[in-house]
Amino acid sequence: MVNDLTDEQLVRLAVDRDPDAFGEIVIRWERKIYALCYGILKREDEAKDAAQDTFIAAYRNLGRFRGEAKVSSWLHRIAVNQCLTRKRKEKTRSENFVDDSDPLELQIFVAPTSESPSRLSERAERLEAVRTAVNSLPPELKEVVLLKEFHDMTFQEISDKIEMPLSTVKSRMYTALKQLRMKLENTPVEVI
Repeated sequence: MVNDLTDEQLVRLAVDRDPDAFGEIVIRWERKIYALCYGILKREDEAKDAAQDTFIAAYRNLGRFRGEAKVSSWLHRIAVNQCLTRKRKEKTRSENFVDDSDPLELQIFVAPTSESPSRLSERAERLEAVRTAVNSLPPELKEVVLLKEFHDMTFQEISDKIEMPLSTVKSRMYTALKQLRMKLENTPVEVI
C-alpha cells in the first residue's frame, strides 16, 4: 500500500510511473503547501493556484529529485518559488506575509503591557510598526524571519527546509534583524 511508504519511497515509485504514488504525495502535502502559499500570498484563489502549480512542477521534475533533501523541503522550496514568481508578476509589494487579522502573532517583538485602553492603543501602534517593518523586508529575508520567529524553527531546520547553507540562513537573519532595528528606530512608537 502506498500510504505505508515514506515520501522518498513514493517519489521513487512515481519516477517509475506508479500512478498512485504521486497522488499519495499530493494527499499528504496539499494542505500544508496550500497553507504556506496562503501565508505568502494572502489570497485564497492565488494560494490554490500556487499550490496546484507546486505539485505540477514537482511532478514534471520528479526525475531531478535526488533525495539529498526531504520531499517536504523540496515541495516547500517549489511552493515558495511559485509564490515569489506570482508576486513578481503582480509587481506589487502590498501583499502581507503577516496576517493582519491576528495582532498576537507579532507579540514576540513587543514588550508585555497591561490591558488599559491607552496601553492597548500603544500596543496596536507597536504591532503595526513591526508589521510594516517586517513586510518591507526583501522576500528572502522575510522568509527567514517568519520561519524563525513565527514557525519557531531552528536555524538548522530552516536550512534544511529551504535547502540553503546554514551560514546563509544565519547571515540572512542577522541582516533582517539589522534592517528591522534600523526601520524601527525611525518610528515614533517605542517598540521594545
